[in-house]
Amino acid sequence: MTNEFKNEWILILGGSSGLGLASAKKMASHGANICIVHRDRKGDLETFASEVASMRALGVEVLTFNRDALKLETVAEVISEIPKNSVKILLHSIAKGSLKPLTGTSKEQLTKEDLAITVHAMGLSWLEWTQALINDNMFTENARNIAFTSEGNSKALTHYGAVSVAKASLEALMRQMAVEMAPLGISTNCIQAGVTQTKSFNMIPGSEHLAGHAQKRNPFKRLTTPNDVANAVYLLAKNEAQWINGTVVKVDGGESLR
Repeated sequence: MTNEFKNEWILILGGSSGLGLASAKKMASHGANICIVHRDRKGDLETFASEVASMRALGVEVLTFNRDALKLETVAEVISEIPKNSVKILLHSIAKGSLKPLTGTSKEQLTKEDLAITVHAMGLSWLEWTQALINDNMFTENARNIAFTSEGNSKALTHYGAVSVAKASLEALMRQMAVEMAPLGISTNCIQAGVTQTKSFNMIPGSEHLAGHAQKRNPFKRLTTPNDVANAVYLLAKNEAQWINGTVVKVDGGESLR
């Protein structure tokens, strides 16, 4: 363990598994304190508690909130528990959305309500949290604002319509925040991971086929792992990455080239 980010906090929205949890563990190993907002059932908490204990064993503080990150009262509660001017990274990793098709019976097809919930959870909530942290003077100098996007931002995937719209919104927000928040010392970027077999990915209809196809077209002939993505989060957090702003960083081993 190093103390590279000692006394700084990483606030992760949706960090109890997958990319968010891997990023938490990576940053904790470099001395950062971790705050995770997640939404899990009791049956899933035992494994998560073990991961939290392993991070605390490194000597860092770890706060967890099993709350709905989309509610304003959750935002206020979380912010009240973190010291001001201490958030080095806000990492948006919320994977809550509809995977309904655009066509089908009235019960099967995507509705306006489904779309609104998905876009809010996986897109607009990033801005809400960012604004709240700015308004309460929570960010450090030279802070990072990062969100996870996917190849569905520009490709049509089966049952991915709502999430695709959300990711497009997320990236539009990223560009705008990169410009408007640069004077505040905040750089804003998205990370586009390659196909990664996380809990949320496995919920996509046909995910096994997608994973097999991705592995075949990847130049390295393997899938992206959560640790691959966590390494990119760490690299963007370093001082040397300050001038990377307003871009989508692909972390896929070249998978999207083919």
